[in-house]
Amino acid sequence: MLANPKSELYKQLLACTGARAIASTQTVQTLWSGYGEIVRCQLAYSHSPRQDSAQSVIVKYIQPPTSSNHPRGWNSDASHQRKLESYRVEAAWYSGFAKTASVLCAMPDLYASQVTEKISWLILEDLDFTYPLRKSWLEPHECKPCLRWLARFHALHMHSSGTELWPTGCYWHLQTRHDELEAMADGELKAAAYELDEKLNNCQHKTLVHGDAKLANFCFSETNSDVAMVDFQYVGRGCGMRDVAYFLGSCLQVDECERHAHHLVDTYFDELRKYVPESIKAALEDEWRSLYATAWADFHRFLAGWMPEHQKINRYTMAMTQQALAEL
Repeated sequence: MLANPKSELYKQLLACTGARAIASTQTVQTLWSGYGEIVRCQLAYSHSPRQDSAQSVIVKYIQPPTSSNHPRGWNSDASHQRKLESYRVEAAWYSGFAKTASVLCAMPDLYASQVTEKISWLILEDLDFTYPLRKSWLEPHECKPCLRWLARFHALHMHSSGTELWPTGCYWHLQTRHDELEAMADGELKAAAYELDEKLNNCQHKTLVHGDAKLANFCFSETNSDVAMVDFQYVGRGCGMRDVAYFLGSCLQVDECERHAHHLVDTYFDELRKYVPESIKAALEDEWRSLYATAWADFHRFLAGWMPEHQKINRYTMAMTQQALAEL
């Protein structure tokens, strides 16, 4: 599609950037379960490009396979429909919400998009020029810019209706993960699954959550002091602790969680208080702090069905789960 100058995507890419041609392409990564790929396109111009012209753009190209090939074997129609909806939601996010949100929370600008059942695509700003670093692990203090980004994001969208997004944000929430629940071994966590989910969903103070706030979706500046975020497939309404717990679990080892998670959660709330209305600060913080262990246990529930041998089911996860269960 990108190699064909007559394709609609090729023509749209040139039209929205003012480029003469796509000079070269590079696959950044394939999408989960073979649903497409993310491609960096270097652009060529007929004349010297303006200072604000893009040297390259990112194309997220979605073409679902004729037969699913999930690496964990979850190849149900529910899984397929969830993925299709996630790409529709991401396009809705970039076209309807991102421009306002990017004032406080850096993320790619959208140039153009198309969403159909057979082929969808997003043409996005290439963040590599301003946020060139990608990390596979962090020192505990390096988590702080990411937590501040999440706090600003949650504050900005406090009590948002999230129209056109997921009614419940985050990719593992129970309503979309009944197959994984059925696969869980019987026990206290499985028995409490609906109660944990209901406790999170019934919180008074809801915001928009990113829904997949893992380290891999953060892009870092050269100084590590600023971050941007990508991959908004699972953005929707919910409790901000789902993002916070999931993020910390994605980048800290068990002993680091035990030593530093409490202080890092403090960093998140220090930033959140700067941006939420004075009238709800205390009640919001009290409620969300009380749901931190619940959010962690809720993710544990997903992992226990999806991949029970996962390394994230560790001593800290078990402790958070036991705390959450005791609080029910």
